[in-house]
Amino acid sequence: MQESDGKYIFGVVKVGDKGQVVIPKDARKLYDIKPGDALIVLGDQKGMAMLKTEIFQNAIDQAMEGLPK
Repeated sequence: MQESDGKYIFGVVKVGDKGQVVIPKDARKLYDIKPGDALIVLGDQKGMAMLKTEIFQNAIDQAMEGLPK
């Protein structure tokens, strides 16, 4: 794992026949990803990212604060 200003390179992973990838051990440890955790996959034209669903939900909750119900 290489780090520069809080940005990481964990290495290269390959996509298996079923579209599965293995998240590198260092990344799982750093982001506290455990078996059974749910991840959301986000993307744009440049690439994609994965977040634990609770992190995404927290961001949504903060964005919704103060909006009329």
